[in-house]
Amino acid sequence: MPRLPMQYAHEYRRMNMIDLNKVEEVLERARKAAIDYYDLTRKPLGITGELREYIAAKILGLELVDARFPGYDAIDSNGRKIQIKTRRIPLQRKSSDQVGSIYLKHEWDCVILVLLDERFEPREIHEAERMDLEVALTKPGSKARNERGSLAVSKFIALGRKLWPNSAR
Repeated sequence: MPRLPMQYAHEYRRMNMIDLNKVEEVLERARKAAIDYYDLTRKPLGITGELREYIAAKILGLELVDARFPGYDAIDSNGRKIQIKTRRIPLQRKSSDQVGSIYLKHEWDCVILVLLDERFEPREIHEAERMDLEVALTKPGSKARNERGSLAVSKFIALGRKLWPNSAR
């Protein structure tokens, strides 16, 4: 797809927002299929990407954007461009997992991390601002951080703030 001039890109995204009500039923069937598949094979089906965006949008009131533009997955009510990441972490396992690649060259304002349990249900949602993530990702010393734009889930949580469930402030 050709790259649109910046003045038209935002309007194009708004015209192609995803209707969450239309995909809810399909995603619920996919979630159940992923659980059944994992129970039978002990292998993940690979639907966390689709679930993360839907869950974040539904819980936080975000507008999902068209997937053809790199950088961000949703826009909040203030117009912030949000990248959405997820990790499925069973309750009995310690969180040494990594957040998927965060590309600094792309346009975005913050990253939301959706943590799912073993049944693909949301456990927590955290947010970290771009400035804090840039500092952490460009800090010398780690190939995962510097080349792949990856952070440990625990580091991401430490950099940001918990959005859901609501925490005492």
